[in-house]
Parts: sequence; C-alpha cells; structure tokens
Amino acid sequence: MPIPELLLRLTLSFIVLLVLTRIMGRKEIAQMTFVNFISAIVLGTLGASLATDPAIRVVDGLIALASWSAFTVLLGYLDIKSKKIRKIMTGQPVILIKNGKIMESALRKVRVDMETLSSLLRKKDVFAVSDVDYAIFETDGSLSVMKKETKQPATKKDLNIPEAQYAFPMPAAVITDGVVNSRNLEKLKLDQQWLDQELQKTNIQSLSDIFYAEVQQDGSLYIDQRRDDNTAQR
Repeated sequence: MPIPELLLRLTLSFIVLLVLTRIMGRKEIAQMTFVNFISAIVLGTLGASLATDPAIRVVDGLIALASWSAFTVLLGYLDIKSKKIRKIMTGQPVILIKNGKIMESALRKVRVDMETLSSLLRKKDVFAVSDVDYAIFETDGSLSVMKKETKQPATKKDLNIPEAQYAFPMPAAVITDGVVNSRNLEKLKLDQQWLDQELQKTNIQSLSDIFYAEVQQDGSLYIDQRRDDNTAQR
C-alpha cells in the first residue's frame, strides 16, 4: 500500500471513529457494559481494518463503521425505552453483601471470589467486611457500598453544625500557566479588575509568574507560583 494512501486511511479512520464515538455518547466510555465492550472491540477492529487493509475499499470501511455505530445507537435507545431489553443487554445489579452477610450464591453467580470482593471493598475505603451493611455489584463491574450506620462518618447535621454559606458553588480556575481564564471569570461574575486587585495583595508583578490560580468557594484566591518555594495563598 502506498504511503500516501496509508496516511489517508489512518486519518480517515481516526476522524470517523472520533466523530462516531461522540455521537454514541459518553456512556460508551464511562460505563463498560457487555454491549459497550462488544461495541468497542468491533469499532476498533473495523477502524484498524479500514486503516491498514488495502483489500477493503475506503467507502466500504466507512459504511461498516457508520452502520455498526447506528446499530449501537439503536441498542442504546432501546435500552432506555425497554426495561426487558435493558435487562437482557446489561444485566442487573447483584447484591453481594446483604444486612452484613455475604451472599455466597451471588458471588458464584457473578464469578467473584473473596479476594476480589475484598479488593473492591478496599477501593471504597472499606477494610473490614464487618463494616458493610450492603454491597451491590453493578452492571459495569464496579461495587457500590453502604456501610453500617455505626461505621458511617458523622455529618454536620449529626453534629448540629450549621451549613457553611459559600459565595460560589464550587472552586474555579482563573489562571492556568500564566493565562487568564476569562470564561470562568465571567461565570463567577468577576472581572479582570477584581483579579488584578487580588494579585496586587500578594505582591505578584506578572501573570507569567503564576502557574495556577483558583477562586475558592468562599471567594478567596488560591495562587500557586511557578517556583514552589514562592507559593502564595490568601
């Protein structure tokens, strides 16, 4: 295969896969169910064949990719609309620990041994099975854990601590690698003048000296300079 044709096929394959993956939605990446797993394998195989197999015409490869993607989108639509089809395609969550007791039959059903279960629990910061009230094995292979009430961390409500009132719903970056993020400033209803005033309070002379700056929920400005030994925070 001539090099120009190979480069063209590689470029087309990458662009088409990127576009089709965006069309199919984030679920294809975020939740790797049985259908998503099969879809990813087939799309990867079709894309590789289009890129490297000279026996496959470019048009035929594009049609195959588009057709498989349309089929995947259709399955996703049916998954949303029909509970029965969703059960067939993705299965159902399985309770592995119920009322603090390990369900041995459920472990065998999903082919999970105790070592794997313990590893999944540790990823949820649970190091003792006795701390667990319920553990549910989700369809994407993750484990959802509800600790026993006595093992759950105390909340502000439990301690009668009033909720803090914040100026902003969440922190937002306003400077990254010396460049001002005007969009985030606008979302926070702040402006360049406010940012300049805050920077003056820290005696920072130039934006190029700042690696990262973030407006906190309470309205204060966190600043990290390029040299860690000169990091400032207010």
